[in-house]
Amino acid sequence: MKVDFNKDALAEALGLIISVVPSRTPKPILRCVKISTGEKDVVISATDLETGISCLISEVKIDESGDVLVQADRLNGIVRESIDNALTFTTEEGACEITGADSHFTIYGQEPEQFPLVPQFDGEADIILPFDRFKIGVEQCLFAAAKETSRYAINGVLWEIKGKKLNFVATDGRRLARSRVGFTSTVAEKIAERKIIVPAKTMSLMNKLATHDKGNIEVRYVDNQILSSYSNTVISSSLVEGKFPNYEEIIPKDYNNKLVLPTDAVLSAVKRSALLTSEESRGIKLSISKDKMVFSSRAPETGSAQVTVPIDYSGTPIDIGFNPQFLIDALRVIQNDDFELQLGQSDTPGLIKSGADFLYVLMPISLG
Repeated sequence: MKVDFNKDALAEALGLIISVVPSRTPKPILRCVKISTGEKDVVISATDLETGISCLISEVKIDESGDVLVQADRLNGIVRESIDNALTFTTEEGACEITGADSHFTIYGQEPEQFPLVPQFDGEADIILPFDRFKIGVEQCLFAAAKETSRYAINGVLWEIKGKKLNFVATDGRRLARSRVGFTSTVAEKIAERKIIVPAKTMSLMNKLATHDKGNIEVRYVDNQILSSYSNTVISSSLVEGKFPNYEEIIPKDYNNKLVLPTDAVLSAVKRSALLTSEESRGIKLSISKDKMVFSSRAPETGSAQVTVPIDYSGTPIDIGFNPQFLIDALRVIQNDDFELQLGQSDTPGLIKSGADFLYVLMPISLG
């Protein structure tokens, strides 16, 4: 194999691919990436056996075709630190030679034939979504997925088709986020009623894809896998097994205390009122009355904070405590200038809504 790569295009692909490569594994071959030439382009692939990714690079000049398998972190480091606009890759007897204007590296590779198969996107898409809206939908739910839990099903994001939209739902047991994305075409009938759980790691990888245009992301369901294709990248992933909680039972439906709040002002108030919280006193209190909303915190060892936001409210006065980080996570992903806050009692969950497509439920905390 002999290929001249555009360094920037190669670096962009490796920057995404490297996140799939396991840092520790009993199978050293999984710490490698596979580079394969086509007629006019090159495909770079990686997998950890649960998630796979393939990036197609067209900014290349192919003199000799072939395959090579090289250690991912070494390759990524060489490309990242290169000062050249182009790099030449040459393979001979299992070694990969990387040459720049003033540099030469030799990486000893492994047998490309031994690398696990990385699925490709073959066939018609089951779902087609506008990629810019897809990314917003992912950002508005992914943060709420469980990070560590014995209930493995909530370590992923539920994909659920409802009418002409795809629901993304994530929860860690203390909060729940639901976002919606509209389809750009009719959904395949075979998956119209199917619910799947996609690993949070896979969703995060999809979200890292750079938005190059106003194109669509295409998705296929294949047995216990999901495959997505956007621009020059294909991501494959096993699905999470298990049953996702009946989230609709968690969403409050009969709250009378409702108010519309400015997103930026409330986000600032939450951040400032949380500045003096501590490990022992990490909550903030929201005190809502007719014309103002007071955000406050108190910690015996540090002091107290209070921030006031003027509001127009006609409901029952209420005091309620929340984890400030849980509020910040939701307010950061709201796309509109304002949002609706709905409350019941001081010991019932709070409900945030923004537009028709974002909903967030969070449990209150006791402030003593």
